[in-house]
Amino acid sequence: MVQFRSVTKSFGGSSPAVLDVSFHLRKGEFAFLTGASGAGKTTILKLVHMLHRPSSGEVRVSRYSSSRIKRRDLPDLRRRVGYIFQDFRLLENLTAEENIAFALQVTGTAKAKIAPRVRKLLNQVGLAARAQAFPRELSGGEQQRVAVARALANEPLVLLADEPTGNLDERASSGVFELFRRINASGTSVLMATHDAELLRRHRNVRVIELEEGRLVFDSAGDPVA
Repeated sequence: MVQFRSVTKSFGGSSPAVLDVSFHLRKGEFAFLTGASGAGKTTILKLVHMLHRPSSGEVRVSRYSSSRIKRRDLPDLRRRVGYIFQDFRLLENLTAEENIAFALQVTGTAKAKIAPRVRKLLNQVGLAARAQAFPRELSGGEQQRVAVARALANEPLVLLADEPTGNLDERASSGVFELFRRINASGTSVLMATHDAELLRRHRNVRVIELEEGRLVFDSAGDPVA
């Protein structure tokens, strides 16, 4: 599903953001991507989304390769890869349902299919009663659930989450994590970046991929670490 093969990414500084990283996230798998701030977690997620290309090595996502993908194929790739940001990035002038609908509109979904899909997603994340609320009227946990629904709008094969519980209290954090587990149980692969040690401690059965200064230093799945 997602494969890194000896991937290095530099941005012109003295040290690469990611250095010689290799791992394989399989279909339907859930994994934590962890490490201190600046370890390279966000860079890894952006490489999967192909917002960045490797300086060397290869990233494969489903049938797409960072070495060969054409610009015209990027929209199709990104429909297959949902991305959830720590700061939600909701459009403040749109309601919860309009934020989700917008993700479908920009990918050319037929107008007749949008409203039923939005209703289904709001039910899935437990926000059917808040469909008409604007982001400013929602709690942090509710805003994150809208962001999750938006990321799921185009039924991605892989869901990327960048510190999705970082700005939430413990109760909201637990609720969002359990939502991810249900999404994963339906067959979507999940790669969740976090430095929340308590979250890792509570869910020791989840695969952990750990980065340190851009290097992969631990993988609980037992994949080789150079």
